[in-house]
Amino acid sequence: MKKLVIAYSGGLDTSYCAVSLSKQGYDIHAVSVNTGGFTKEEIKTIESNAYKMGVITYKNIDAVSTFYQKVVKYLIFGNVLKNNTYPLSVSAERIIQAIEIIEYAKSIGAECIAHGSTGAGNDQVRFDMIFQTLAPEIEIITPIRDQKLSRQQEIDYLKSSGIDMSWDKAKYSINKGLWGTSVGGEETLTSEKSLPSKAYPSQLQQTKEENVTLTFLKGELVAVNGEQNSSVINIEKLNDLASAYAIGRDIHVGDTIVGIKGRVGFEAAAALIIIKAHHLLEKHTLTKWQLQHKEYLASFYGMHLHEGQYLDPVMRDMEAFLQSSQDKVSGDVIVSLKPYHFSLDGIISEYDLMSAKFGSYGEMSTGWTADEVKGFIKIFGNQNKIYQQVNN
Repeated sequence: MKKLVIAYSGGLDTSYCAVSLSKQGYDIHAVSVNTGGFTKEEIKTIESNAYKMGVITYKNIDAVSTFYQKVVKYLIFGNVLKNNTYPLSVSAERIIQAIEIIEYAKSIGAECIAHGSTGAGNDQVRFDMIFQTLAPEIEIITPIRDQKLSRQQEIDYLKSSGIDMSWDKAKYSINKGLWGTSVGGEETLTSEKSLPSKAYPSQLQQTKEENVTLTFLKGELVAVNGEQNSSVINIEKLNDLASAYAIGRDIHVGDTIVGIKGRVGFEAAAALIIIKAHHLLEKHTLTKWQLQHKEYLASFYGMHLHEGQYLDPVMRDMEAFLQSSQDKVSGDVIVSLKPYHFSLDGIISEYDLMSAKFGSYGEMSTGWTADEVKGFIKIFGNQNKIYQQVNN
């Protein structure tokens, strides 16, 4: 019997894979990776169901801290929002999940690895690229993609195998993680409809405006309202505070890796607030050239991450730049939480370059004389003047 590791979520697709591959004679070892989306009760349920599918062993890998250190931290440093909207909530998770799963497969000497991705989405690319890069000797098996199975065909097969569980498809698919929650439904399959409020996992509970102080140290969130914790705990704490205001809802439209347009709803209260607050602090503490070059490098970083290129060495190069840029990004950002939205009130930082002793914008300069600025403007505009006079 060949030893096979399956990326197991507990849903219909991975359950079909586990049962069918077990019947084919594989020695099935199921693995799920927690990047912030599992409760202890959910893990127990997934494990219990996995054994019903015929797996030999089940393992849940806690990778929340790994996810933050290897990915989320750099998404914050880069203020990464794909298409200026989406904080890469789920796509970023898949990279870490794939790495953890293939490393586990190697550690137990697995000859095969399987996942339940279809042939129409991004995850198949992310998983396959990571798997074949880190362990080209391990065979990749994808029953749902290869057999082009419908949901009903999978259900019928499982029932015929004595697995008669509730496979009713929820009206909205929810995928929760540390850096946000994706929300899919019939409204996101077309271009004109919005998701109803009830589709989002967090509903409005707080209506009274609340101020929150976020403390950053070298670009990382180290405290919320003066209480220091790990960045992971701070993200979770802020998310609890902000999701009560139903903050962070939006719909992302983007280009998939396989070339079609995709549309998905998401709720990412903490991610959006942290990125915007961090960016505001950067605008006060970084030079204009740092900000300019960070912007396009961060866009490249987010795109490469989204498309599964995490293992390319250029990603480490960009991470080194992003890390270096955070040396002076320290201070407090004051945020106001309100129903369905938030506002950034201001910052306090010893590295604030908006220092009054160098002059106040639109008021008075103490750094140069009137004659000096006249000369500067003349030289600064000289190229344009030459071009216009030659060409007109």
